Parts: sequence; structure tokens; C-alpha cells
Amino acid sequence: MTLVSIVMGSDSDLDIMRECANTLASFGVEHDIDISSAHRSPDRTAEFARTAAARGVKVIIAAAGGAAHLAGVIAAHTILPVIGVPISATSLNGMDALLATVQMPPGIPVATVAVGKWGATNAAILAVQMLALGDATLAAKLVEHKAKLAQGVEEKSAKLKAGK
Repeated sequence: MTLVSIVMGSDSDLDIMRECANTLASFGVEHDIDISSAHRSPDRTAEFARTAAARGVKVIIAAAGGAAHLAGVIAAHTILPVIGVPISATSLNGMDALLATVQMPPGIPVATVAVGKWGATNAAILAVQMLALGDATLAAKLVEHKAKLAQGVEEKSAKLKAGK
């Protein structure tokens, strides 16, 4: 069953959102990925959001660049948590997408992460954290993930101190 649904405004966002999908896969989280546009296919986007819970989806990750309204439009049509990933698609280097995603009115929250690949990875981790609230196996995987991050820092520090 799909627990996390990744949706992006354009196929040009796919390279970045593969990071998100790969991170979810590394935790064993079932997910799907699709394209829908808040502006070019508003009915499709609304239907996607309205039917997500009935499809078993627990978290939606929405990525868009420019006038990035996708996450907000989806959040307006569902009670599921929505995580927005701003994409750098214009000469503004993602600032337009970041502000469009994060500046939601009261009552329509969108959890917003960093612009680009770092954001895509963190969106996946945040979705796993949400799911782990009710899943001890996922929680254990997150503990292991954090331990690996800490171990990586220790190894880099030791290498630096050894002059390598």
C-alpha cells in the first residue's frame, strides 16, 4: 500500500524528486510518484488530493518551482500532512518557490523544507518521522539512520586528525 505520495508540478523536477523516492525506498516505505500542476491541471490536482486518503496515502510530498502553488492547493483539498519541496526553476534560484510554498494562510499548513535535493531528501525523512509515530519498525530505522550520520562525522573527524 502506498503510504507516501510524491507529486511534482513538472517532469523537469524528476531528477530532484528521485532523491526523495530513493530515501523513502531506503527506509522501505511504499510510495508512488506522479505529475500534476496547480495551474495547468487544477482539477486533476484537486482530485489527487481529495482521493489520497481513500487510497491509503498517509503523507503527501509536493514539489514545484516558480509560482509554486502545488503544495498549497493540495493542502487545501486534504487533511493529510503535506510537505512542500521548493524547486529552483527560475532566475530567482528557488526563492520564489520557497516563499510561495512556505507562506500559507492560517489553517492550510504546508511543512516546507529546503530548496532542491537537500529538501527532497529531508521531505522523505520528515515523512518517515511522521509515519514512525505509529510504527516501531520505522522508528528503529530512524534511530539507525541517525547513528550512521553520527558515525560518519566521527570517521571524518578521525581522518582529518590523522592528516589524511
